[in-house]
Amino acid sequence: MSNKQNEKATNYQIKIEGQLGPEWSDWFDGLSIAQKEDGTTFLTGPVADQSALHGLLKKVRDLGMPLVSVNRMETDGYSNPNQITKGEIL
Repeated sequence: MSNKQNEKATNYQIKIEGQLGPEWSDWFDGLSIAQKEDGTTFLTGPVADQSALHGLLKKVRDLGMPLVSVNRMETDGYSNPNQITKGEIL
């Protein structure tokens, strides 16, 4: 994603059940990948628009990994996973 697109993009945090390694980052359009001790994985980063978000969610589906949540992150990069924000999928 170019810098101009990053300026307009919204940051999201997608939580899935299962473990994905950092080598999947390119396939998920450059999102950062963080494995958690509870067996979940967070995909975090800028998403250009709703169409791109749906494309990422289709990739999660295609891997057969259960989707736990999708959070739109605040502009400071912090998202409280215990607080439901507009657009979250449970």
